[in-house]
Amino acid sequence: MRPWHKLAVAMVAFAAFAVAQVANAEDLIMARSRQPFPEAMLALQDAITHHGYVLSRVQRVDVGLKRSGFKTDKYRVVFFGKPAQIRKLAHDHPELIPYLPLKIAIFAEGSQTVLVAANPQDYDRFFPHDHLRSVFAGWARDLQGIMDEVRKGN
Repeated sequence: MRPWHKLAVAMVAFAAFAVAQVANAEDLIMARSRQPFPEAMLALQDAITHHGYVLSRVQRVDVGLKRSGFKTDKYRVVFFGKPAQIRKLAHDHPELIPYLPLKIAIFAEGSQTVLVAANPQDYDRFFPHDHLRSVFAGWARDLQGIMDEVRKGN
């Protein structure tokens, strides 16, 4: 396993995705951008808005990582969602609350930037409700679209 892949898996866990089992590479949506971290971060925020989501917050996670030996301050978790959708899902399915809002970990790797998120389609394994399947699929499509925009530098 490549060092950046190990870090990506650790970031997903650190971001409290609350997955009941250890994430495998196929459980993740990942993208690499040739943009440096600051530009990729701006592109990520623009792409989130472009896809109809509202940025909730950006959390620095580098403090804990520095204690673990990592030497960069370019690690963030970006939280975002559609407020009305989140409220309704939290009300109708409180068991989804640990997964809300959506999250993308973004971190620098040399002169490039890597983005990682849990694949929401995998949530169907834990919450096999027919009416949620389309929500999870929509989130997965949107996450892939957001990451594609960042990857292309738009």
